[in-house]
Amino acid sequence: MVGVSTVIDELVRKNAAAAFDFDYGGLPIKPRLPVVVLTCMDSRLSTPRLLRVEPGDVHVLRNAGGVVTPDVIRSLAVSQRRLGTREVMIIQHTKCGMTMFTDEEFSAELEAAAGRRPDWDIGSIRDIRKSVLDSVTQVRENPYLIHTDQVRGFVFDVDLGNLTELT
Repeated sequence: MVGVSTVIDELVRKNAAAAFDFDYGGLPIKPRLPVVVLTCMDSRLSTPRLLRVEPGDVHVLRNAGGVVTPDVIRSLAVSQRRLGTREVMIIQHTKCGMTMFTDEEFSAELEAAAGRRPDWDIGSIRDIRKSVLDSVTQVRENPYLIHTDQVRGFVFDVDLGNLTELT
Protein backbone atom coordinates (compact mmCIF):
# COMPACT_ATOMS: atom_id res chain seq x y z
CA MET A 1 0.00 0.00 0.00
CA VAL A 2 1.29 3.41 -0.93
CA GLY A 3 1.84 5.69 2.03
CA VAL A 4 1.77 2.93 4.63
CA SER A 5 5.10 2.15 6.22
CA THR A 6 5.70 -1.54 6.82
CA VAL A 7 8.37 -3.64 8.44
CA ILE A 8 9.54 -4.54 4.92
CA ASP A 9 10.01 -0.83 4.18
CA GLU A 10 12.20 -0.56 7.27
CA LEU A 11 14.27 -3.54 6.17
CA VAL A 12 14.71 -2.03 2.70
CA ARG A 13 15.97 1.18 4.34
CA LYS A 14 18.39 -0.87 6.46
CA ASN A 15 19.62 -2.61 3.30
CA ALA A 16 20.51 0.74 1.76
CA ALA A 17 22.85 1.36 4.70
CA ALA A 18 24.19 -2.21 4.62
CA ALA A 19 24.88 -2.05 0.88
CA PHE A 20 27.29 0.83 1.47
CA ASP A 21 29.98 -1.51 2.80
CA PHE A 22 28.87 -4.82 1.27
CA ASP A 23 31.93 -6.81 0.29
CA TYR A 24 30.81 -10.43 -0.11
CA GLY A 25 30.37 -10.32 -3.89
CA GLY A 26 33.84 -11.70 -4.46
CA LEU A 27 33.31 -14.79 -2.33
CA PRO A 28 33.28 -18.10 -4.23
CA ILE A 29 29.96 -19.83 -4.87
CA LYS A 30 31.17 -22.98 -3.12
CA PRO A 31 31.30 -22.65 0.65
CA ARG A 32 34.76 -22.53 2.22
CA LEU A 33 33.80 -25.35 4.59
CA PRO A 34 32.14 -28.31 2.81
CA VAL A 35 29.17 -28.32 5.19
CA VAL A 36 25.44 -27.75 4.95
CA VAL A 37 23.64 -26.70 8.14
CA LEU A 38 19.93 -27.50 8.29
CA THR A 39 18.21 -25.63 11.08
CA CYS A 40 14.95 -24.02 12.13
CA MET A 41 13.73 -20.64 10.92
CA ASP A 42 13.19 -19.58 14.55
CA SER A 43 14.29 -15.96 14.91
CA ARG A 44 16.26 -16.78 18.06
CA LEU A 45 18.71 -18.92 16.07
CA SER A 46 21.54 -17.07 14.38
CA THR A 47 23.66 -19.63 12.56
CA PRO A 48 26.69 -17.30 12.21
CA ARG A 49 26.61 -16.50 15.92
CA LEU A 50 25.80 -20.05 17.02
CA LEU A 51 28.61 -21.65 15.00
CA ARG A 52 30.99 -18.67 14.67
CA VAL A 53 30.92 -18.82 10.87
CA GLU A 54 31.21 -15.99 8.39
CA PRO A 55 29.52 -15.38 5.03
CA GLY A 56 31.00 -17.80 2.52
CA ASP A 57 31.81 -20.46 5.13
CA VAL A 58 28.81 -22.86 4.96
CA HIS A 59 25.48 -23.41 3.26
CA VAL A 60 22.52 -22.82 5.58
CA LEU A 61 19.05 -24.27 4.99
CA ARG A 62 16.22 -23.12 7.24
CA ASN A 63 12.61 -24.12 7.56
CA ALA A 64 9.94 -24.51 10.22
CA GLY A 65 11.42 -27.04 12.64
CA GLY A 66 14.67 -27.65 10.78
CA VAL A 67 13.20 -30.89 9.44
CA VAL A 68 13.92 -32.79 6.25
CA THR A 69 11.41 -31.97 3.52
CA PRO A 70 11.48 -32.59 -0.24
CA ASP A 71 12.89 -29.11 -0.76
CA VAL A 72 15.67 -29.77 1.76
CA ILE A 73 16.61 -32.91 -0.18
CA ARG A 74 16.61 -30.85 -3.40
CA SER A 75 18.89 -28.25 -1.86
CA LEU A 76 21.21 -30.87 -0.34
CA ALA A 77 21.51 -32.65 -3.69
CA VAL A 78 22.49 -29.39 -5.43
CA SER A 79 24.87 -28.47 -2.62
CA GLN A 80 26.61 -31.85 -2.69
CA ARG A 81 26.62 -32.57 -6.42
CA ARG A 82 27.34 -29.07 -7.74
CA LEU A 83 28.85 -27.07 -4.90
CA GLY A 84 31.15 -29.53 -3.14
CA THR A 85 29.63 -30.04 0.28
CA ARG A 86 30.27 -33.38 1.99
CA GLU A 87 28.85 -33.05 5.51
CA VAL A 88 25.40 -32.26 6.90
CA MET A 89 24.75 -30.77 10.33
CA ILE A 90 21.12 -30.90 11.45
CA ILE A 91 20.24 -28.55 14.30
CA GLN A 92 16.81 -28.46 15.91
CA HIS A 93 16.14 -26.69 19.21
CA THR A 94 14.36 -26.56 22.52
CA LYS A 95 11.14 -24.55 22.85
CA CYS A 96 10.41 -24.89 19.12
CA GLY A 97 7.10 -23.52 17.86
CA MET A 98 6.59 -26.73 15.87
CA THR A 99 6.00 -28.55 19.18
CA MET A 100 2.98 -26.38 20.01
CA PHE A 101 0.45 -28.08 17.73
CA THR A 102 -0.18 -31.33 15.87
CA ASP A 103 -0.26 -31.99 12.15
CA GLU A 104 -3.98 -32.72 12.41
CA GLU A 105 -4.76 -29.45 14.20
CA PHE A 106 -2.89 -27.34 11.68
CA SER A 107 -4.24 -29.26 8.68
CA ALA A 108 -7.77 -28.71 9.97
CA GLU A 109 -7.08 -25.00 10.44
CA LEU A 110 -5.74 -24.68 6.90
CA GLU A 111 -8.67 -26.67 5.50
CA ALA A 112 -11.14 -24.41 7.30
CA ALA A 113 -9.44 -21.34 5.85
CA ALA A 114 -8.72 -22.59 2.32
CA GLY A 115 -11.39 -25.21 1.74
CA ARG A 116 -8.91 -28.05 1.36
CA ARG A 117 -6.11 -29.74 3.23
CA PRO A 118 -2.53 -28.95 2.28
CA ASP A 119 -0.80 -31.35 -0.09
CA TRP A 120 2.40 -31.11 1.97
CA ASP A 121 3.43 -32.51 5.32
CA ILE A 122 3.09 -30.14 8.25
CA GLY A 123 6.04 -31.63 10.14
CA SER A 124 5.01 -30.79 13.68
CA ILE A 125 7.33 -32.14 16.35
CA ARG A 126 6.28 -34.20 19.36
CA ASP A 127 9.72 -35.31 20.54
CA ILE A 128 12.71 -33.15 19.57
CA ARG A 129 15.24 -35.97 20.06
CA LYS A 130 13.25 -38.34 17.84
CA SER A 131 12.75 -35.59 15.25
CA VAL A 132 16.49 -34.93 14.99
CA LEU A 133 17.33 -38.63 14.72
CA ASP A 134 14.57 -39.17 12.14
CA SER A 135 15.94 -36.26 10.08
CA VAL A 136 19.47 -37.70 10.24
CA THR A 137 18.13 -41.07 9.04
CA GLN A 138 16.19 -39.45 6.19
CA VAL A 139 19.34 -37.76 4.90
CA ARG A 140 21.55 -40.83 5.36
CA GLU A 141 19.10 -43.05 3.47
CA ASN A 142 18.24 -40.71 0.61
CA PRO A 143 19.34 -42.11 -2.78
CA TYR A 144 19.85 -38.67 -4.32
CA LEU A 145 22.55 -37.68 -1.85
CA ILE A 146 26.11 -38.85 -2.46
CA HIS A 147 27.71 -37.92 0.85
CA THR A 148 25.80 -39.48 3.72
CA ASP A 149 28.54 -40.77 6.02
CA GLN A 150 28.97 -37.43 7.84
CA VAL A 151 25.40 -36.54 8.78
CA ARG A 152 25.11 -35.50 12.40
CA GLY A 153 22.22 -34.24 14.51
CA PHE A 154 22.13 -31.75 17.36
CA VAL A 155 19.72 -30.04 19.72
CA PHE A 156 20.39 -26.37 20.45
CA ASP A 157 19.29 -25.21 23.90
CA VAL A 158 17.78 -21.74 23.42
CA ASP A 159 18.23 -20.92 27.11
CA LEU A 160 21.86 -21.99 27.47
CA GLY A 161 23.13 -21.42 23.91
CA ASN A 162 24.84 -24.81 23.58
CA LEU A 163 24.59 -27.75 21.21
CA THR A 164 24.12 -31.35 22.30
CA GLU A 165 24.93 -34.02 19.74
CA LEU A 166 22.53 -36.93 19.48
CA THR A 167 23.80 -40.38 18.59
